[in-house]
Amino acid sequence: MNWWHMDETHDPALTSWVPDADGHADFPIQNLPFGVFSPADGRPRIGVAIGPMILDLAACAQAGLLPSATAGLCTAHTLNGLMAAPAQARVDLRRRLSQLLSQPGERASLESWLYPADGCRLHLPATIGDYSDFYVGIHHANNVGRQFRPDNPLLPNYRYVPIGYHGRASSIRPSGEPLVRPAGQRKPPEATEPVFGPTARLDYELELGVWIGEGNPLGTPIPIDRAGAHVAGMCLLNDWSARDLQAWEYQPLGPFLAKNFHSTISPWVITREALAPFRIAQPPRPADDPAPLPYLLDPDDQAHGALAIMLEVLLTSAAMREAGMAPLRLSRGPASNMYWTVGQIVTHHASNGCNLNPGDLLGTGTISAATRDGFGSLMELSVGGKEPVALPTGETRTFLEDGDEITLRASAAADGFVPIGFGECRARVLPAP
Repeated sequence: MNWWHMDETHDPALTSWVPDADGHADFPIQNLPFGVFSPADGRPRIGVAIGPMILDLAACAQAGLLPSATAGLCTAHTLNGLMAAPAQARVDLRRRLSQLLSQPGERASLESWLYPADGCRLHLPATIGDYSDFYVGIHHANNVGRQFRPDNPLLPNYRYVPIGYHGRASSIRPSGEPLVRPAGQRKPPEATEPVFGPTARLDYELELGVWIGEGNPLGTPIPIDRAGAHVAGMCLLNDWSARDLQAWEYQPLGPFLAKNFHSTISPWVITREALAPFRIAQPPRPADDPAPLPYLLDPDDQAHGALAIMLEVLLTSAAMREAGMAPLRLSRGPASNMYWTVGQIVTHHASNGCNLNPGDLLGTGTISAATRDGFGSLMELSVGGKEPVALPTGETRTFLEDGDEITLRASAAADGFVPIGFGECRARVLPAP
C-alpha cells in the first residue's frame, strides 16, 4: 500500500498569497512543514513554515479554521499528538492549510497570525522519547572501515543487518544552539595510558532524521509493507562525534560518551506527504551482495523507498566570519547513497517487538557519496587526520576547532514538481568549560 499520499497540494502551479513564498528555496506552499516556534515574548506554539513566514496554527484552530479532527492537536506545545494522528487526518489538515494559504480571500483573516521566521525562536518539534542512530551510508562505512581494516572495511553483518545503536534523546538540540566541546577519556597513540580532557578530534556527521508517527505496541513488529505508515516526516541531523573518545571506548559495547554529548536537528518536520513526489527506486545492490532477508524485502519499498534529496555541508571558521567570507562547502551528495531504505530501518528497529512511539527519532547514520566531494564527515575528508582540508583564509582543518560553525542543508527535487528544502541544521563549536 502507498502510504506516501499525493494530491492537489503538490500541484506545481499552486501559488501562495504570502509574500516571497513562491519560489522560496525551502518552504514554498508545496512543502508546509510543521514545527514549534515562539514569537518575541511569546509562548511556544505549533506553526507551519510558508516562505519566510510562520503561520500560527493554534490561532487558526481557535478561530475554527482547521478540521475538527486535528484542531485540538494544533493547540498543543509539541507535535507528538499530531504525529500520532491518523494518516487521513494529517492529509486533511495539509489540504486545508494549502487552501488557506493559496486563496487570496483568506489573506485578511490570516495575516495577523503570520510571523517573520527570522524574528522567532524555533524549538524541538516534539518531545523525543527515544533516539536511535543507524549506519546505512555504505560509502561512509567503507571509508571509515578502510582506515582500520584496509583489506576488509565492511564487517560481514553489514550487508544483512541495518546496523544501529540506541542514542541519547536528552542532548538533542534544534538548529542554532551552540555545541560545547566535550571532554572524555582518550588514548593518544604515543601514550601508555589514557588521559582525560577535551576531545581533539571533534567531527560532524551528515544525516537524515526520521520522525516516527504512528507507534506499535510492545511485542508487535512492523511489517516492511506497513513501515511507511509509521513515518511522520524527516529532518536533517548532525550527530556530532568525538572520534578520539570513540576509538578508545567503542569496544566492546559501541558508541557512548563519544556520541551522547550533543546532536543537532533542523527544527522543521518535512512531512511524509510533502516528500511523496520525491520517492525514487532504491539503487540496486552489487551483483555479489546478498538480497535483504524476507522480513526486510518489499517490492514497493525497493521500487520507491529511496528519496531524491541532495545534501550538503558548509563550514565557516571564526576567521572566515570576521573577514566576511561566504561559507565553504565541504561536500554535496545524494541521499540515495543509503544502503538501507527508511522503511527497512523502521521495520528492523521493531522486528524484535521493540515499541516505537510518536515523536521518536531515528538517524540514518552518515550519508557519504562514493567520491570525496560527497564525503559526509571530516574523518573521511581528512583521511583520519592525515590530509588537512584547506580553508579560504589559509587555515586548515583535520577536525573541528573552537569557533567553527557547521551547517547542513538539503533539498528535494523531481521533474514536474516544485523543489522543497529542509531549512538549516546549524551549530557553532564553543570551547570546553
